[in-house]
Amino acid sequence: MRLKGIGLTTAAIAFTVITTTATADAAAREDTLQTALDNVVATGEAGAIAEVRQDGTTWRGASGRARLDRPAPPPLNGRFRAGSVTKPFTATVVLQLVAEGRIGLDDSVEHWLPGLVKGGAGDITVRELLNHTSGLPDPVGALVGDDGLPRDRWRTWTLTELARLSNALPRDPNPPGTHYSYSNNDYILLGMIIEKATGRSFRTEITRRIIVPLGLRGTSLPGANPWLPAPHADGYVTVRRDGRDVTYDMTVLNPTMAGSAGEIVSTTDDLNRFFAALLGGHLVRPDLLRQMTAGDNGFGIESTTLSCGVRIHGHGGGIPGYLTIAFTSTDTRRQVALSINRYRAPDPSPAAMAFLNTAFCPPGPRP
Repeated sequence: MRLKGIGLTTAAIAFTVITTTATADAAAREDTLQTALDNVVATGEAGAIAEVRQDGTTWRGASGRARLDRPAPPPLNGRFRAGSVTKPFTATVVLQLVAEGRIGLDDSVEHWLPGLVKGGAGDITVRELLNHTSGLPDPVGALVGDDGLPRDRWRTWTLTELARLSNALPRDPNPPGTHYSYSNNDYILLGMIIEKATGRSFRTEITRRIIVPLGLRGTSLPGANPWLPAPHADGYVTVRRDGRDVTYDMTVLNPTMAGSAGEIVSTTDDLNRFFAALLGGHLVRPDLLRQMTAGDNGFGIESTTLSCGVRIHGHGGGIPGYLTIAFTSTDTRRQVALSINRYRAPDPSPAAMAFLNTAFCPPGPRP
């Protein structure tokens, strides 16, 4: 009996040590993530929020301020404009329609949108819009100035008006399908093709096919509504005027300027849930999902391999006032969604990439 008692006591001590070590490791991990998030804000941004999921655990952090004139941090469950993270949503709907036989990947743009593209689009396919090899120019320069300010933040744009902006710009001289060139116009046209194929707006189709089934309660496509739902952090653009910095609050913005290429409002939790469902095979047919994640630029998905060898898939997004990054590992066991409410001009991308590496790459020796 005495020996058994000693054995139980030893086991209890060992369990306590293991638990304490695991708790300490978790605390150290959280401190490392918080430091990496603080470094993003230290580049000159107003604030940032992030959600990191790893093997069933979730870490949420905030840094900086929700508003420049108040000390409160950005709300962890805050809404934000996610910009081009809209593209994977649009691509998902297109590929669902492909699976239903309503759109063909090799259908021409001219077939769906006759006469819209200057010079004709009979040689440009849906596939080439999805992977940005259409060669069509990007209309962003006509919408946002070099200083990052919208040329008309209150105007309501139709998809047709946005598409026609590109007609005044030169096309890529390379034949369609041969050269990658990122263009928001590709996804404006895809939004229009969704509408032609379904008879409903791209907003309705994304909502009924993705947002509602996944229960993404913080995600919406606001159309011409310029107000960002609460809670949220404010986004800013700072420019030089007459030799001094002038800051503009860009929180209130008519997002139709981005349409099916960049209009979406979301949360870090919702974006992680969306990419987990998408990459987990719950939204798109397996063969089409493989094409979404093929190479570095598939169908609406950007992919990269981090320094530790982890392969991640997702998208980044920028719109005046906000910058978003959302990526998920191939096995969906690790996820990161990061939203930055902007302030000053310095590029936070290196710090954001460092945050991704901190979140995705386990400590210890790397392959």
